[in-house]
Amino acid sequence: MSEPATDQGQISLSELFFQPEELQKRVEALGGRAFHARILREQVLKNGVLNYADMTALSARLRDGFAQEHPILSCTEISRIVAEDGTTKLLLRLPGAADKEDTVETVHIPSHRRDADAGATLCVSTQVGCAVACPFCASGRLGLRRNLEAHEILEQYLMGRAMGKLSRSVVMGIGEPMHNYKNTLAALRVVHEELGMGARKITVSSVGFPDRLRAAAQDKPPFQLAISLHTPFDEERDELVPAMKGIPIEDVLAAGDDWFGVTGREVTYEYVLLGGTNDTHAHAHTLAQRLHGRRCTVNLIPYNPVAGMGYARPRGEDVEAFKESLIEQGLVATVRWSRGLEQDAACGQLRLRS
Repeated sequence: MSEPATDQGQISLSELFFQPEELQKRVEALGGRAFHARILREQVLKNGVLNYADMTALSARLRDGFAQEHPILSCTEISRIVAEDGTTKLLLRLPGAADKEDTVETVHIPSHRRDADAGATLCVSTQVGCAVACPFCASGRLGLRRNLEAHEILEQYLMGRAMGKLSRSVVMGIGEPMHNYKNTLAALRVVHEELGMGARKITVSSVGFPDRLRAAAQDKPPFQLAISLHTPFDEERDELVPAMKGIPIEDVLAAGDDWFGVTGREVTYEYVLLGGTNDTHAHAHTLAQRLHGRRCTVNLIPYNPVAGMGYARPRGEDVEAFKESLIEQGLVATVRWSRGLEQDAACGQLRLRS
């Protein structure tokens, strides 16, 4: 059980983790010493303790003082919906929420593997809403409200880990991570370095802004990159990914090449298959031509229906034919059938709810 989230105006312990000097100052103000700040950090980030009462390595005075002034988490869990396959969607209200729409969703996806060491995958959001506005995705229906702070991104991991071991993370929830890169990177560095999740186990999905990707590559960030492509045709991509209108696909692919050259990590190209729209033989053939000679993987994602969006889920045989066409043309291609579909917890279905 975790400490309650902050009241408006309070600063949470998770936020203080990104202000180490301020954390030390507040520890000392409550009678502690500098090393107690390190213990607080280790208890939460390394050991997963989300209740001050369980931090027995600290004095009762320090624990009580922090419990009164600095709740560990700033976000509040509003609801928890569990799908038939065990996928769990958490609706989180953000601190200082102005109205019912100041919420995000994060999804905990248990492994299909039966061994005890198999951990879950956590799908994380980086923004409240999304400015990319893909017409087949629920997350951008209300536009962009604000970026999540680094500690609000981190808290999704802390809540997800409290549900069980995490083995992987996909930053593919609500928002475009490259529009909130600074906070996303800060949170993921903590996830990698202190929660212990390997860089190759963290995947960040972006629609592929070339300049932003090239700048991010220079940081050698602790994550894998997935670029949401969705079509090999420029004119169609302008419609499917409005925020990228006027940016040629070849520019996006060149930025992916540069990412691989700088980081040494291959890019995954995500492709949401929309029935009768971008799942034709011509699409598969042209996509293979675009990616020919590039070290990459194509991850095909059959569209997950969203009411009112006007797109159809592809037939299983069309998905398989598309994949086989790519493979026959020399590409590495996989299909990701999303989980949690019936509870709107699948890829493209996350949105602001109350």
